[in-house]
Amino acid sequence: MSPHAPIYKLLSRTLWLEAEDRGRFEGSTVDLQDGFIHFSTAAQVRETAAKHFADERALVMVAVDPAVLGAALRWEPSRGGALFPHLYEPLDLDAVLYVEDIDYRDGDGHHFPDSLR
Repeated sequence: MSPHAPIYKLLSRTLWLEAEDRGRFEGSTVDLQDGFIHFSTAAQVRETAAKHFADERALVMVAVDPAVLGAALRWEPSRGGALFPHLYEPLDLDAVLYVEDIDYRDGDGHHFPDSLR
């Protein structure tokens, strides 16, 4: 994993708007239960959307600069062995590179921007 490649957080638009109001993202219900904020790489984000957000119509993708997160970011194996980025503190919005709405098409699911590789 390149330390310069963005990592991505998928969440509902509502949760993101709440984070913007607070100036930081504390985590989703699952994040808070697990004790860290779940992120995905560009290669993982589509599978994450299909597995955990299949019915979410108002989804946003938050791109984050991992270099800004410091030691609170850890790369840890999933049950399948793939390494996923986990953040062990609230996400400071200064680390956010951009936020993008993810299109949802009935019968066809989520559509990510072509720029996500």
